[in-house]
Amino acid sequence: MADLCEKTRVIAIGGPTATGKTALSVSLARQFDGEIISADSMQIYKGLTIGTAKASEEERQGVPHHLLDILPPETPYSVADFMDAAVPLVEQLSARGKLPIVAGGTGLYLTSLLNGITFAPEKTDPALRTALQNRAETEGPAAIYAELQAIDPVYAARVHANNLPRVIRALELYHTTGRKMSEEQAESRPAQLPYRSLCLCLTCRDRALLYRRIDSRVDSMVAAGVLREAEQVWLHREQWPTAAQAIGYKEFFPYFEEQMPLNDCVNRLKQSTRRYAKRQLTWFRRQTNAVWLYLEDGDVPQRSAALVEQFLQS
Repeated sequence: MADLCEKTRVIAIGGPTATGKTALSVSLARQFDGEIISADSMQIYKGLTIGTAKASEEERQGVPHHLLDILPPETPYSVADFMDAAVPLVEQLSARGKLPIVAGGTGLYLTSLLNGITFAPEKTDPALRTALQNRAETEGPAAIYAELQAIDPVYAARVHANNLPRVIRALELYHTTGRKMSEEQAESRPAQLPYRSLCLCLTCRDRALLYRRIDSRVDSMVAAGVLREAEQVWLHREQWPTAAQAIGYKEFFPYFEEQMPLNDCVNRLKQSTRRYAKRQLTWFRRQTNAVWLYLEDGDVPQRSAALVEQFLQS
């Protein structure tokens, strides 16, 4: 294993939605000759731009971004797929003298990369997965979460009861292989970390400020035409199951089904996004050894640049 000083250096930028991760990553990339690897599970999809808060060409300011718009929405994508793509990218960028900057709100992607998690080929059972999803709809999420608690209490303690994709995946793994997700995760961690990394996480001390930023982002998405994207997702909801479950689209389905006024759907999206931000905060606080930067303190770009400068010179 390479000595610490010989390891590839990586900057990571995380934190909840609407805190300015994109702008900060671009600023640091321009200052330190970096390129950005997106750690976002929805921005990989072509055509899903407004609802996923994908950076525009103007916002990217000429900085190369990787793992954006790489797949059609009908293609499944997992953290294992992300690792297969991101690990070679980090090495390629470093070999070209570029600073790899991994930025995004999908905490599982970001922390898996920084920790060098390996993923065995997935054994899937579509019939079992459908049965579990149907149970969640008829009996409620608490029922299948209770099953996970009985089977694998260690992993259940790490997962929110309403995080259905992860709960269902853990149950599917157990019923198809007899393996617990907690065992899989424990065996997937390397003895040493693969990179020398600096993780910067953005947030607000005042939760009300974060929520105002989220509300403002949602209003901007609506003004930019997210409804047109959401309608396409709704029309293709059977073919695009991942997008159909994504925050930013599913909240508008009752409007298209003439069951809810548009304004109520917008408010529902704001509420869903706030809840998601809380889950992101919990994840990043538990899973990363991060330097937290608070927007109220001001000068986030300058303070971040000073931290990166010190990290690169150490």
